[in-house]
Amino acid sequence: MPNQFENVTIIKKANVYFDGKVTSRTVLFADGSKKTLGIMMPGEYEFGTEKKEIMEILAGKVDVLLPGNTEWQTFNGGDVFEVPANSGFKLKVVELTDYCCSYV
Repeated sequence: MPNQFENVTIIKKANVYFDGKVTSRTVLFADGSKKTLGIMMPGEYEFGTEKKEIMEILAGKVDVLLPGNTEWQTFNGGDVFEVPANSGFKLKVVELTDYCCSYV
């Protein structure tokens, strides 16, 4: 995954979830693709997906319960996981987590 993005549009308004414990900014690319860059504070969260999501953990630590799984998996800075479209996943954010989400 690249460390920086070139020639993008950034939406200034933040996406704010769970009383501000999860926030992100939307990054739009010339080819029509979209990513979000965000921060998650420690806590437990559940998200639904419309498109397939590729979650890159840039820093921090999360435990994730992916669709169809009964066991939680741990992801640290540098790890990536995928969530299918039209599904959902649960997160236990163990420590402040910086992430990049790609929508495919």
